[in-house]
Amino acid sequence: MDAPQALLVQIRALMPNLPPSERRVAAAALADPAGVAGKTISELALACETSETTVVRFCRAVGLRGYPELRIGLAAAAGNEDNTAGWTGVGSDIGPRDPLSDVVKKLGFADARAVEDTVGQLDLAVLKRVIDAVVSADRTDLYGVGASALIALDLQQKLHRIGRPVHAWADPHIALTSAALLKRGDVAIAVSHTGDTRDTVLSLAEARDNGATTVAITNFPRSRISEVADYVLTTAVRETTFRSGAMASRIAALTVVDCLFVGVAQRNHSRTLKALERTYTAVRERRR
Repeated sequence: MDAPQALLVQIRALMPNLPPSERRVAAAALADPAGVAGKTISELALACETSETTVVRFCRAVGLRGYPELRIGLAAAAGNEDNTAGWTGVGSDIGPRDPLSDVVKKLGFADARAVEDTVGQLDLAVLKRVIDAVVSADRTDLYGVGASALIALDLQQKLHRIGRPVHAWADPHIALTSAALLKRGDVAIAVSHTGDTRDTVLSLAEARDNGATTVAITNFPRSRISEVADYVLTTAVRETTFRSGAMASRIAALTVVDCLFVGVAQRNHSRTLKALERTYTAVRERRR
């Protein structure tokens, strides 16, 4: 991912866990990158009802040395957004009177951008370690509730088809009991868009307490689930009025799941092909 776009992704990911005063600065930067880039630090502090010191703290929280670097990054990001001419703004809300053609256009572009942003910021070194852990695992447990349970089930179906010992648990109580039986050499992967889903966090924490390698797939790297994960794989999504967590997170999380699955499948290519052929043959007659 190019640096300007990475800056907006970073701000968006960290925003929920920033102090309220810094969160106002983040909201201003995301809402109008070009406008903020054109402000002095004093003007931005006044507009956000905070201090210049808070603006500097915000800059450092998102990995920048100071305000000049933020202005440059936001100006470049605004230029990138302008290059999407012909598309309705990716971050714009879907209004109640929008024609269906605009709705389809906005959703299509937002979904495509979610995949692009997620792939661009995905930490490949962390992904490789997670793949290594799953390949060598005696057992892999998957946790998620609500919409995240569907992501866990998708990964279960993929890994199961190539002969990996894997279970997805959507019921919080069963997830906890399963996590209590994990041991060193096992892997637990938890999916939570917000990273703060209590049941999912508790299951992953239980798995870690019992020696399993723990992995979180989340949009927010400073969320609670990251505190109990050995490895964190992050998504990068944008939300609008009708794209709350359940919608906005799905395609990005599935992109991470696909990358993980293919990485695992590659490790024993001949075994993978044999497993896929056997499972295809088993269900082929049911497709006629």
